Amino acid sequence: MREITLETKIADLLNEYDGMKDILIGINPKFKKLNNPVLRRTLGRVAGVKQAAIVGGMDPLDLLNQLRIAVGQPALDISDEGAQEHDSSQEQIPDWIDTTPSSTINANEILDNDGNPLAEATKILRGLNDGEIMSIVSDFRPEPLIDEYNKNHEVYCQQIGDKDFVTYIRK
Repeated sequence: MREITLETKIADLLNEYDGMKDILIGINPKFKKLNNPVLRRTLGRVAGVKQAAIVGGMDPLDLLNQLRIAVGQPALDISDEGAQEHDSSQEQIPDWIDTTPSSTINANEILDNDGNPLAEATKILRGLNDGEIMSIVSDFRPEPLIDEYNKNHEVYCQQIGDKDFVTYIRK
């Protein structure tokens, strides 16, 4: 088995280590979303350990070390500045956020119905005109989705209250 790093994909962990889904859920209850087979097949291939930690509201190095220990690898005793949890409070809110979204989806509802938020959002984005915005509401920061859409769109994620997030995607 290869060494687990911050870039190791969740799908690879699930495929390479028996019981990894239960280990992840035991580390953080937010990872119960991995019970959704569609999510495991799709976002699991995109999300690495660092992104999963951000989704779970954890320090990435903490999750990495818990996973490493669970599979018999030594914990890392280094400070990785790139591993710190994403802090959106320092980001400037873009002007385009003032525009009312053309469409909004609730990622939690989609996941609860064994759906795929990434696929739903992609379908909606295809139908939008340039400059139009869609929003995604969730109880977690959807870091894999943000990283995926940042490649071709403007993306901004904002925490609302203690546990809710709204991610805006501008086509």
